[in-house]
This record gives sequence, C-alpha cells and structure tokens, in this order.
Amino acid sequence: MRFGDIRSRIWMASMLPVALIVILMVAVFLVARLGDNEQVHQRHARSLARQLAASSEYGVFAANTANLQAIVGAALREPDLRSVVILDTAGAVLARAGEPGYAMPVRLGSGESQETDAVTGRDRFLQPITAGRLPLDDLFQTGGVSAAPANALGYVLIEVSRDGLLKRERELLWLGLTLGLAGLMLGGVLAVSLGRRVIDPVARVTGTIGRIGRGDLAARAVVLHDDPLRDLQRGLNQMADSLESGRDELERRIGEATLALREKKEEAETATLAKSRFLAAASHDLRQPTHALGMFVARLGQLPHSEETRRLIENLERAVQAMQDMLDGLLDVSRLDAGAVQVQLRPFAVAELFEQLRSELSMVALEKGLRFRIRPSAAAIVSDPALLHRILLNLLGNALRYTHTGAVLLACRLTADGRFARIEVWDSGIGIAPEHQEAIFKEFYQVGNFARDRGKGLGLGLNIVERSAKLLGYRLQLRSRPGVGTRFSIEVPLAPADAALDRRIDPRANAVDDLAGLIIMVIEDDALAREALVSLLRAWGSVVLEAEVCSTAQEQIESGVEPDLIISDYRLGEGENGIEAIRRLRVVAGRPIPACLTSGDTDPGLMQQAREAGLNLLHKPVRPAKLRSLIRRLTTRGQSVGDALP
Repeated sequence: MRFGDIRSRIWMASMLPVALIVILMVAVFLVARLGDNEQVHQRHARSLARQLAASSEYGVFAANTANLQAIVGAALREPDLRSVVILDTAGAVLARAGEPGYAMPVRLGSGESQETDAVTGRDRFLQPITAGRLPLDDLFQTGGVSAAPANALGYVLIEVSRDGLLKRERELLWLGLTLGLAGLMLGGVLAVSLGRRVIDPVARVTGTIGRIGRGDLAARAVVLHDDPLRDLQRGLNQMADSLESGRDELERRIGEATLALREKKEEAETATLAKSRFLAAASHDLRQPTHALGMFVARLGQLPHSEETRRLIENLERAVQAMQDMLDGLLDVSRLDAGAVQVQLRPFAVAELFEQLRSELSMVALEKGLRFRIRPSAAAIVSDPALLHRILLNLLGNALRYTHTGAVLLACRLTADGRFARIEVWDSGIGIAPEHQEAIFKEFYQVGNFARDRGKGLGLGLNIVERSAKLLGYRLQLRSRPGVGTRFSIEVPLAPADAALDRRIDPRANAVDDLAGLIIMVIEDDALAREALVSLLRAWGSVVLEAEVCSTAQEQIESGVEPDLIISDYRLGEGENGIEAIRRLRVVAGRPIPACLTSGDTDPGLMQQAREAGLNLLHKPVRPAKLRSLIRRLTTRGQSVGDALP
C-alpha cells in the first residue's frame, strides 16, 4: 500500500481518532496509577517510621539499647528498607541496622521530615519519638536547652529504597504499552474493515482504468448488483470497447506506414553503407601511393632543375596537394562518422589561435592578391583548440578560395550579455544565393562546380565545419548576399576571469634550423613508401636506418647504433604492429626513444591505441612540412606523453 493513495488515506482517517483515543486513555491510566504508586510508597514508609517510633518509646526512655537493637533488627526485614537508626535527642546513635547511604551525624528537625538522596536514589524519613500523653518528671533534668521539643525522646531515621516503586512503575508502563498496542491493533482491524467497504468499489474502477491506461484495452470492470458505482463501471466498459476497436484500426494503419518507412530506411542505409565502404576503400588504397608520391615530389623539388622543369614540378606539387586535401577531408568525415573525435575543452587566448591562422594562410592570400585582415582580440575562451582551429581554417580556406578581389576578415567580438565571444569570418567574395544556403553544408555539395574543378575543393569543408560545431555545441550562423560577400559566425563561451590559460608552445620556437646529423630509424614494410621517406629524410641531412620489420631494427640497435627518433608504420610484416615494435625497441635501448606512427588506416580504434601509448599518429599521406615540424618537436623537447619505459 503506497502512502498517499485513497486506500491509505481512508485507513489513516479511520486510525487517527482511534490512535488518539487509545493514547489518551493509556496516558491518563499511567499518570493516575504512577501517582497512586508514589503515594502508596510514601504512606507505607511514613507508617513504618511511625510504628518504629511508637515501638521504641520505652526503650529510648529506659535507655534499653538491647531492646532497641532488637526492634531495628526486626524492622529491617521489611522489603525495600535499607537502614534503620534510632537516635537520642542529641543525635547520638542508640541502635542501628543495615548500611545507611548517608554520612552521620544527621541534621535533626523539630518534626517529621522526608528527603530523597540524589546520589543513592533512596528516601529518608525522620520520625520523632515522643512520650505518651501522661507527663513524666525527669529528676535528672539539669535545665539545659534540648535539641528537640520538650516531649521528644529521640528520633527514628529510616532509609527506604525506591527499587520496588520503580519495578512497579515499569510493570505499569509495560501494561499500558500492551493495552495501547492491543487497542491500536483492534482499531486497525476495524479501520481496515471499514476502509475495505468504502474503497473496494473505487479500487475496482481505478484498477480497470489503470489497465486501460497501460494499453490493456481488453480489461473490463466486473459489475456487481449491489455496487454503488455500477453505472460508472458500465460506462467504463463501453469506453473500453470503443478504444479497443479504434486501436485495432490504428495499429493496422501504423503497420502499413511502418512497413513503407522501413523500406525507405533500408534503402537509405544501403546507400549510406555503400558510400562509407567506397570512401573507406578509396581512402585506404590511395593513401600509401599518395604518401610515397608526396615524399618523392618533395625530394624532387630540392634538386636543381631548369625553369621549365621547375614549373612542371610546381604543377605536380599542386596536384599532390589537391589529392592530399581530398584525403584529409575524407579522414575528417570518417572520424566524425565514427564518433572518434573527443572534445577536450580548456581555456586559451583567442590571440594565439588567430596568430596561428595568420601564419598558415597569409601566403595563400598574398598569392591571390587579397588582403587578409585579423582584428586583434584580448578575449580568452573555453573550447577545444584543435576543433576550433579546424573550423576556422575551413571557413577561411573557403573565403580565400571564393574571393577574387577585396579582403577576408577574421574578427572576435563580445556578445551583448558578456558571456560569449562571437568569432566571425567575413569575405567580399561571390556570395551564396538563399536557395543554396542550406545545401552547402551537405557532403560533396558545391555551388557552380559542376565540372568538379579540384581547385575549388571537394565539397567537404562546410560539412566538417557544421558537424564540428555541433560536436562542440556551437550554433553556426550564415549571412550572405550574392555578389557582395559572406559572413560565418559562431559563439564560443568566454573563460572565467580567474582561469589559468593554456599557453600552447609553438613547436618551432625551440627547433633547430635543420635536421642534419639526426639518426632516424624508419620501419616500413611498403618498399615504395619506405624508399620515398628515406630519400626525403636524407635530403634533410639526417642519417637514416632502414628496417622492414621490428627484428631488423632491433639487430641494428643491439649492434650499438642508437637512433634519435623512430618513425614506424603501424601495420608491419610478420603480423607485427608499430606500437609493439616501438615498445620493444625502447626496452632494448634502455631509454624512451622519441617515436611516432604513420598509417593509412583511419580506424578510430587505432587512434585510441596510439593515444594510450603516448604516440603521435600521422595519417598517410603525410605532408613533408608537417613531418619535419613533428621531428623537430620530438627531438628538441621529447614526447610529452609516454616518456617512461613500457
């Protein structure tokens, strides 16, 4: 029975007066009986003291201590009597029995007195021993002042324990409690009986309604001839009939609609899976040769050439760059699809992010003859620096790509409520027509690029921007007019005033000018990719050790050659992987050699494994500039994670 339903409320309404009456009666009974017990105790003790005083009159008068001792000895047989003392008028002890719980002598009074010892819990009664009605002449009276009245011969002082009284009080309390519980139980039985008669009809109706509410439309109320709610129950049954009929019709229609939707959903899922399989296969198969091609082109560009050959190499570099951009976009989409992007929020200065974007895009703007302006900002925000950087890099890249004259502006303004920073990207480009402003965020959608000109991108940038913004919880806003320009903006929470800002260190700050003299071990089972990477590293002045599998690299280290850096592919021959190979080589070397992984596999599980091992993961194709920057950082400052031996 739940507290608060109708059954419990009626039970409480019935029990409350019964409980109050029972409690009141028990309380009155106990108070009266406890008071009577106290009076009986006092009267019995006082009567005992008076009897002893009367019995001791002759013995005190005659100074017969033997008689007095017999009297007190016999009195001690009384229950609860702990001590008896007979005193003369001067307070001297004439006879005593028992062990008194007080110190002698005792202050004598002029009449009967009573007091309770707070330490022992005993009652003391003082009773004067007076002479009879006939006056007696004391020939030996010297005329001094007596400590007692003229007719007092002495005193009887008894000490009575309250143990018996307390025992009787406990018995009374148990009796009262028993009577109270019996009364409550009887009242409860009567309350339940009364409540059952009142609420059973209501409960039957409530139960039927509850079953119907839970979807059991076959539920029907049982109508009894003496039920006061029989008309209500008949109406309830009619309502259930109507609901059941309507439900059957609705289920039929829903079944038909669900079947049609399931077919559409399966078609969409099949198309999505086919697209994902195609992207994954194309990404993986293209990464290895594209990675090698990028390395070869970078190495080729370092050699002396004629002007015509130099132009050919530049065109080749642009083609490779376009292919790498496409694969990077596919990688970002793949990671977002797999949910492998983890948001890592921290406070940092907007100015640092803006400066990084300036260094990356200033040359692009200069080559197109555009003004790339960044408005200075002192704001500090809380966000994921990597994700926010990717969002702004894509927005600025689109702005520079579709702006032919004028300027591109990156700015940060505080909102009116002072809680957010609005980061905006403005351009004076071709603009976006209203009918395209929703479609541009779809994958592979591009306005006016029907020929799929690779110079205009792949159509993934804005899709990545929108999905990254949703991952961070930001709302992306767009305002654009064809022929005038476009503005994208997002609102980012401001950092608290007392927040410790994350001061990211530019990896190039402490870097050496070149990589000359560095001993780099390359572990790669793909011969073409290994040859391209080794050739590029040697062109940078590094000493390169080659290995196809981990065992070969281990033999070189055991021979006494210790590399400054290990670059290993993840998937190696003989069923090995790069993470395990790096761990084994560090153990052999006896120190945490700086290392990084490369892979053409975009599986989110691999990203997590690399993160747990404290290794940087470069997805193929690796850009030479990015590889060089990472080598400088690892060999200059060491790895920030995983510096301990496995």
